[in-house]
Amino acid sequence: MITSHSADIQLLEERVSRFIRFGDGSFEELILAVHSFQRIACAPYGAYCLKLAMPTRWHEIPAIPLAAFRQAPIRSFAAAQTVRSFRTSGTTGEGYGEHHFRTLELYRLAALTGWRDAGLPRGNFFCLMPSPDESPHSSLSCMAGWLAPREHFFLGEWHRLSEAISLEREPLVLFGTALAFLNFFEWLGEQQLRLPSRSVAVETGGYKGTNRSLPKSELYSLFQSHLGIESDEIWNEYGMTELSSQFYARGLRSPHRGAAWVRARLIDPETGDECSDGETGVLRVFDLANVGSCCVLQTRDLATRRGAHFELIGRDPAALPRGCSRSADEIRRQ
Repeated sequence: MITSHSADIQLLEERVSRFIRFGDGSFEELILAVHSFQRIACAPYGAYCLKLAMPTRWHEIPAIPLAAFRQAPIRSFAAAQTVRSFRTSGTTGEGYGEHHFRTLELYRLAALTGWRDAGLPRGNFFCLMPSPDESPHSSLSCMAGWLAPREHFFLGEWHRLSEAISLEREPLVLFGTALAFLNFFEWLGEQQLRLPSRSVAVETGGYKGTNRSLPKSELYSLFQSHLGIESDEIWNEYGMTELSSQFYARGLRSPHRGAAWVRARLIDPETGDECSDGETGVLRVFDLANVGSCCVLQTRDLATRRGAHFELIGRDPAALPRGCSRSADEIRRQ
């Protein structure tokens, strides 16, 4: 049976899709409409917003902490309509969160259009990660599966990857996590691979669940020494399971930028106010493509504001803006 919520979410998905494809409509008008719907359709988020006034501007929309995705189903549609659930990696003792999707069409549109709008190449992809078949709960693998054929996934199969690279004559796009690239470089040892000219790399950062870490400048120097890829030809993707859109930065010095349907604000954790340009705060993301869950997420990532963009610093588990600590009890009661 199609409920009124089902009809509403389909209409919102269509409107957001037109905004992503053609720029039809207003970001503020659309995200306020999505928020108004989610406040009613998603019970945990509705409880979180219960004592909060309805926003009149996009930046006033209440942000839900990422921890909410581990505590309750953040879903703005009937559970029976779920076609895919992606899981966060989590950390020891905290379990994993889930991001549920009624349809993957809007997610696919946002991911691929965002890649194109950022200026990233669409070429011959080689992915240092599990394939979507091997890791069906990974949103990253799902996205990579829209870019690369299944035979171009190589996680841990470094000999096969190096052999495949050596046979290529067209420019490559190497796509993987920072940890996967680091493992590949360590396997290479003193070897240097010759990649076709104009080849690039896209790394997603992240050493979660390990005791390993490497400054970005050192990691990027390994790309140059092992693969001949200069730092200006390396892209970093900032995204997460709980989002449907991503931000991208090129090289070591450029800030992360998002497409027209996703925005970021830097919040002072002490005051809850937006940081001024050049100040460091906690990243808050407004993702219009998150129609089926919650469109505003409060991360624990620190970044420095660079105009409308941000320079990512890293995670600070203690850094949450004032007021977010109350969320746990209210969400768990649902």
